[in-house]
Amino acid sequence: MDSEKIKLGLWSGVGGALVTMYVGFNFGGWVTNGGAVAMAKETAATAVAERLGSICVAQFNRDKAKSEKLVEMKGKDAWEIGRFIDAQSWAIMPGDEKSDSGVADACARQLSKTS
Repeated sequence: MDSEKIKLGLWSGVGGALVTMYVGFNFGGWVTNGGAVAMAKETAATAVAERLGSICVAQFNRDKAKSEKLVEMKGKDAWEIGRFIDAQSWAIMPGDEKSDSGVADACARQLSKTS
């Protein structure tokens, strides 16, 4: 057996494995367990905020001055709308003392679609 050919074969295998991992993680969509858990938490938080945004819209619809407030909200910049919704307390969920910014943002998106 030729030891040089064996070394070359082993190093080629190592190099191929490294290239495969590089391509897989950077371009192939592979993720580590920690990355998958983080993505799942982010997706779950977004889904919860969207569902709670529906409650916020329902609370908006119970507001007697909703038409005027909707006009006022449309005159604001996108980054101010969440603060405006917080100030109206539509995004405060029953049993909570303060709102979550994700809920206010989801509420703003849903209100912009309906009007």
